[in-house]
Amino acid sequence: MNGAGTFYVTTPIYYVNDKPHIGHAYTTLACDVLARFKRLDGFDVKFLTGTDEHGQKVEKSAEAFGVSPQALADQNSANFRELAQILGCTNDDFIRTTEARHKVACQALWDKLVAKGDIYLGAYEGWYSVRDEAFYAEDELVKGEGGAKLAPTGAPVEWVKEPSYFFRLSAFQDRLLQWYEDNPDCVAPNSRRNEVMSFVKGGLQDLSVSRTSFKWGIPVPGDDSHIMYVWLDALTNYITALGYPDTAGDFARYWPNTIHMVGKDIVRFHAVYWPAFLMAADLAPPKRVFAHGWWTNEGQKISKSVGNVIDPLSLIETYGLDQVRYFLLREVPFGNDGDFSHRAMIGRMNSELANDYGNLVQRSLSMIGKNCGGALPAHSPDSDDDKAMLGAAYAMLAKVRESMDRQLYHEAIETVWVVIRAANAYVDKQAPWALKKTDPARMGTVLWVLAETIRCLALLTQPFIPAASSRILDQLAVAEGERGFAFFGPDHPLKEGIALPAPQGVFPRHVEEASA
Repeated sequence: MNGAGTFYVTTPIYYVNDKPHIGHAYTTLACDVLARFKRLDGFDVKFLTGTDEHGQKVEKSAEAFGVSPQALADQNSANFRELAQILGCTNDDFIRTTEARHKVACQALWDKLVAKGDIYLGAYEGWYSVRDEAFYAEDELVKGEGGAKLAPTGAPVEWVKEPSYFFRLSAFQDRLLQWYEDNPDCVAPNSRRNEVMSFVKGGLQDLSVSRTSFKWGIPVPGDDSHIMYVWLDALTNYITALGYPDTAGDFARYWPNTIHMVGKDIVRFHAVYWPAFLMAADLAPPKRVFAHGWWTNEGQKISKSVGNVIDPLSLIETYGLDQVRYFLLREVPFGNDGDFSHRAMIGRMNSELANDYGNLVQRSLSMIGKNCGGALPAHSPDSDDDKAMLGAAYAMLAKVRESMDRQLYHEAIETVWVVIRAANAYVDKQAPWALKKTDPARMGTVLWVLAETIRCLALLTQPFIPAASSRILDQLAVAEGERGFAFFGPDHPLKEGIALPAPQGVFPRHVEEASA
């Protein structure tokens, strides 16, 4: 779909007990790149992020710190809002589950599920993990030290017995399986889709959706001795932000053309429970749930106890924002697990950003500045090499669009880099510095072809490395209003005679400081 329609992309809402780390930055950046790409491609985009602020974990932590749960949530939610700003994200909304609009949406959804006969009162008895805010069946537990029972995540579990409202999840098994079959792309990548389908085929138990043993949450309408299960509360944020229970306005505009971007650990909540809640409420499920992988640090699993949590803010301080954005979406196929290493980060920055892209821009624009009076030269691109170069540049958008529609960021970037490498080879082969003496008209054509190729490259790298791409487009004197993809391709080429500013380097090489 090109240049038409609406598009809604969401991060999971981040739990306020956490300090922002590389995993949070990764998901938010993936959503930002997609939102930016779709806006440039003419879509009406809404991009949502926010924080999940209810539950027993927050209540217990607040107690330990001697503050109210709301005060703890206020303080930690601000860290995630700041992270989105520092990452240069273009989110249109930041939602908090403690907001009044969210309470209204959750209670309206609850009332709808009750009216449909899909919520009933019973009693819950079973294993519960406070850390995961999740219930586990006996056969899902694993043995810890000393034979202690643990959740499959390694979190401690406790036996819970209390009155509870239940959602008739078991009634949705066939409808969910039909949804997965009819919409093969609704859960991605394929490995996660298979995992989800296997879980649902294994049989679904009704889901406990309220608790009475703590109070920090949204009260169940008509029975405030119960609060809503934190996942029913949290998942509803995606429609709260669209104005639910009002299904006109933003809801009608954006739902369900939605991609929920999540970590692989929460795919079950998003691809089983959430679509079932929506189906029960006569609402369409989202278009896609994409579950990405986890990062390790220099080959080691990241954990607070080991002390190797990666702080995205210190990465940005060390390497630069565009460089961090580029690396995280370039280094591993999106959906797979990835390993962060400083050596790999510096390697990508120096070989790909500085040597490949930066050098192409710098030498091409410097030659225009030096040999063409600083203005775009007259041109007549009629050699096979010229046509091949421009053809490759103009073909990028369709290929990148297809990759982005499947959230294959690494593939989209590689499509661009194939052309960057081809353009560097074109410079070397054409040797415009030698043509200055032998054939200045031919030199002008070669330099114009390079400038036009760089224009196409910079348009397409905007979602990934926005600041650097903007500087490159500035150096080509491309007007602000001509940076969308409607201006990509041969119908809107650079015009000869336009004066260009003096070129400046865009990607400095990273040199590590020598240790004393």
